Amino acid sequence: MKSAPNLILIGPMGAGKTSIGKRLATRLGLRFVDADHEIERVTGASISLIFELDGEAAFRAREHDVLHGLCQNSDQVIATGGGAVLNAQTRDLLAARGFVLYLAADPDTQLQRLRYDNKRPLLQTPDRRATLQRISDERTALYESIADFRHDTARGSFRMGLERILQHLTAHWSPTQTHATETPT
Repeated sequence: MKSAPNLILIGPMGAGKTSIGKRLATRLGLRFVDADHEIERVTGASISLIFELDGEAAFRAREHDVLHGLCQNSDQVIATGGGAVLNAQTRDLLAARGFVLYLAADPDTQLQRLRYDNKRPLLQTPDRRATLQRISDERTALYESIADFRHDTARGSFRMGLERILQHLTAHWSPTQTHATETPT
């Protein structure tokens, strides 16, 4: 059993981190935080605008800073952005301050779920399928490297998946209400 102050959701865009995260938070009596929304709140700019004006590297630095701040708290379900795992320091932080739930979805499932999405900067491309596959190839091993549990959201119903996750959390995660003293920055 892993003791950790937060439940942290990682995985690709369209895997269901926000929708599953909200339900998990409700069922577990925890606060839900969407890291991308928190970045937008803190910066006063949309993710798309940050990418456009400052580029992905600057966005990833801001993302790390926001996640570092969030991870100092406990009793939260934190949904990260799909690319949060690209930064090694962020991966270390997430693994240290949370039970990490990897929500997986294959590129075809993502493509179906994101077919009407026109806000995600990395999807502003003529061949979304190829982009999603490239991103999957780059990030899957990173997700797996810090995951305490992997759940494929493309399989089964939403409700069955949620119950499976809750059963696993009950058996393998012990929420702690500690405050960070030595967390990676």
